[in-house]
Amino acid sequence: MRRSPFHIMTKPTGPICNLDCAYCYYLDKEKLYPRGENFRMSDATLERYVEQFIASQPGPDVTFAWQGGEPTLMGLDFFRRAVELERRYLPAGFTCHNAIQTNGTLLDAEWCRFLKDNDFLVGISIDGPADLHDVYRRNKGGRPTHDAVMRGLRLLQEFHVDYNVLCVVNAVNGQRPLDVYEFLTGAGVTWIQFIPLVERVGDGVSPRTVPAETYGRFLADIFDVWVRRDVGRVFVQIFEECVQVWAGQTANLCIFRPTCGDALALEHDGALYACDHFVDPRYRLGNIRDSSLVELVDSPAQVAFGQAKRTTLPRYCLECDVRFMCNGACPKDRFIRTPDGEPGLNYLCAGYKHFFHHVDPAMRQIVALLRAGRFADEIMSAGGRSAPALARGGRARNQPCPCGSGRKYKRCCGAER
Repeated sequence: MRRSPFHIMTKPTGPICNLDCAYCYYLDKEKLYPRGENFRMSDATLERYVEQFIASQPGPDVTFAWQGGEPTLMGLDFFRRAVELERRYLPAGFTCHNAIQTNGTLLDAEWCRFLKDNDFLVGISIDGPADLHDVYRRNKGGRPTHDAVMRGLRLLQEFHVDYNVLCVVNAVNGQRPLDVYEFLTGAGVTWIQFIPLVERVGDGVSPRTVPAETYGRFLADIFDVWVRRDVGRVFVQIFEECVQVWAGQTANLCIFRPTCGDALALEHDGALYACDHFVDPRYRLGNIRDSSLVELVDSPAQVAFGQAKRTTLPRYCLECDVRFMCNGACPKDRFIRTPDGEPGLNYLCAGYKHFFHHVDPAMRQIVALLRAGRFADEIMSAGGRSAPALARGGRARNQPCPCGSGRKYKRCCGAER
């Protein structure tokens, strides 16, 4: 057992997916394996992983996060087996949770009954209305996927499955923030992650990449609507992270923490990598079939990987007035130079700075309300609304925790300590 928990993005199908999204960074991981590879996690590897992961966690909550590729390609029997193994190896007094990230196109009533009955948290990928979503999210035949994804979303809602939406902000939908936000909230979505697309190409970025300033304006424009109308009703991950950090707590999201290294990736064959964005031979830690999971997570290579986030910050970041929030953001995006020519600045720096400066006055007001024992939604100009039961940081206690654990906030980072 380890004193502190760690998070693993588990990829039982490796990079295999039924879609061919133009911006997917994981599809080319197929090249890491020989031709003819069977991209399916074996029962033996699954059991070894479940046993080791549960044994490694300090508890009392243990969360499995299933990703891909497209994890639903494994079929329901795989996940029935996973739940069976979780119950077998779970110690008394511990609780197991599951989260699954999907494109939603393969969901049906049987899937949703299983997800509901076993209390899975589902992340579903939607990039906005059809004319924005279908620009890059297409199937293997090049056909649009929006209708199939929205059918999956409606099924999740019909079966009352806990879910959130992951929206990739790219060069196209990034120009229309309010169209994206109003579409999602109009579809009944109340918990949203906005993930910026940054594709490095040579010394630059791809045409699909969202410009840094565009991303900052995208978040700021949505924030202005949210803070006037939707506080306590709609939960946007980066807004919730800001409230938490402005309140003096450490961010849950790894990209905003001072160091990283506690969010790893497990491939279908048991190979463990330093991070989901660093599935590369240089960052392969080993295989759980040959070594213990804790041994790999605590290896010198992984410790050094995590500490490098802090030790490689350029002076421009060290002196920045929003470093307390940003901490240089994700290392994968630190490939541009500072104004004085030092390497290692995050590509999204200008956008983050714009957004964090933009929200600062409202964040101070929200934190002041919470510290006074009042509710975050009192910041909204409209009166007469009943305030929901909010936890620290303004987050509803029954909403999914933004740390990605898959647990509800009240059972995770919002638990009283």
